Amino acid sequence: MDTRRRPGASRAHRSLRACGTLVAVAALLVSACSAGSSTSSASPAGAGALRALPEVTPSELTSYYGQRPTWRSCGAPGFECATVKAPLDYAQPAKGDIRLAVSRKKATGPGKRLGSLLVNPGGPGGSAVDYLEAYAGIGYPAKVRARYDMVAVDPRGVAGSEPVECLTGRRMDAYTQTDTTPDDARETTELVDAFKEFAEGCGQRSANLLRHVSTVETARDMDLVRAVLGDDKLTYVGASYGTFLGATYAGLYPERVGRLVLDGALDPSLSARQLNQDQTAGFETAFQSFAKDCVREPDCPLGGTKTSPDQVGRNLKAFFRQLDSAPVDAGDKDGRKVGEALATTGVIAAMYDEGAWPQLREALTMAMQDKDGAGLLALSDSYYDRDADGQYANLMFANAAVNCLDLPAAFASPAEVEAGLPAFEKASPVFGVGLAWASLNCAYWPVKATGEAHRIEAKGSAPIVVVGTTRDPATPYPWAQALASQLSSARLLTYDGDGHTAYGRGSACIDSAINLYLIEGTPPQNGKRCSAT
Repeated sequence: MDTRRRPGASRAHRSLRACGTLVAVAALLVSACSAGSSTSSASPAGAGALRALPEVTPSELTSYYGQRPTWRSCGAPGFECATVKAPLDYAQPAKGDIRLAVSRKKATGPGKRLGSLLVNPGGPGGSAVDYLEAYAGIGYPAKVRARYDMVAVDPRGVAGSEPVECLTGRRMDAYTQTDTTPDDARETTELVDAFKEFAEGCGQRSANLLRHVSTVETARDMDLVRAVLGDDKLTYVGASYGTFLGATYAGLYPERVGRLVLDGALDPSLSARQLNQDQTAGFETAFQSFAKDCVREPDCPLGGTKTSPDQVGRNLKAFFRQLDSAPVDAGDKDGRKVGEALATTGVIAAMYDEGAWPQLREALTMAMQDKDGAGLLALSDSYYDRDADGQYANLMFANAAVNCLDLPAAFASPAEVEAGLPAFEKASPVFGVGLAWASLNCAYWPVKATGEAHRIEAKGSAPIVVVGTTRDPATPYPWAQALASQLSSARLLTYDGDGHTAYGRGSACIDSAINLYLIEGTPPQNGKRCSAT
């Protein structure tokens, strides 16, 4: 799945770990649901806990931990960039290095500097460096930026840190248009072939790297960067998949936990199939909220004021079926038309942030009434991180690489998907079929998964703040409850509202609680709730 943080439709319409964004989204692991929509928030029986690493840094890693990076001006004014080396394989450091891109914006004052604050927007596959320079380094509360050096590290395999590569832009265009709701054996074969082509492309272009982009390895990189920056403990704000990365860090290095905020949390104890099914339910919950909002507006193309949310969903699904057989033009210079796959991605992209709902209404009106798919195509392109020249960032490549390494595949064959369809359709009548089939992609991955579902307890760590949004589409609220119940020192902070993640999205209650924790070290009371009003 794709669980990127989306800071707001007007700022950046992207960010998370998705369930398989249609073909691409399927690989993600954790993304978002709302309260009551998750099919299971309990840890599976017998799931082991992540074990902490030894407190003493191994001698073979001493040279890495002792680095002193060379900083240079980069990006917007006030930002500095550097490169930090990490071992490609922590088990065998002599096998070679990987270079990590790091960016920072120093504390502005007034007030005593508190150290470094690392941020991660999610994914897996989201560029933390881009997020810092476009949003966090200038948009985080001034009182936080005054006291902390704002720092970002692109995870290994992502953006500036030796990115995973898989398909050309032209082949990625074809991939994103592949039908993820196959109607017969021929269409099933076409979908499987698309997954295989994607996996083979990654295997050919990034063979060595694919074995070393796990979340555990990236968490170890974060500890190395912590030391290089001169911080005794890690202070960190992670959103969406970034919560899994932060929780993994806490599990590996509980004694090095400073102030950790995990916003839009994942449940690490769930299998890939359960995560994708839960996320499917989360998108349905978000869609129900959108449907209720839509019919109150005079320009809603899916129904009037008396139309129920379920009927709105049936109307949208009927429109998707029309696009399946008759895609609409979008005025695209590369000749792409909007069929069911791209339209579904566009709708899902708008579920991350309620601020995008008016844009979605307009895009659906254009497509349904004017046979113009340009609006839906723009939403879909923002989700896939495709630029106007037809080039894709490596977001979806890294997304699949990390997800397929972290957990065994959700489904091993088309037959397994077909058997699982009823559960996914129950989770979401609108999106269930497509997201179930999208969850098949890791079945053909060229590298065997090295991780497995596990609890994270981080016994002995300082208090960790876990944030959950009740109607989150990508990371269902029950996941936050589950992670908070696993972490020995967790404080659960709840936002009763819509959208993906909560910090910095307009709730003064949420923001003040997190700001107080980051600046004064005072965590919110466990169970504190904030409402949207």
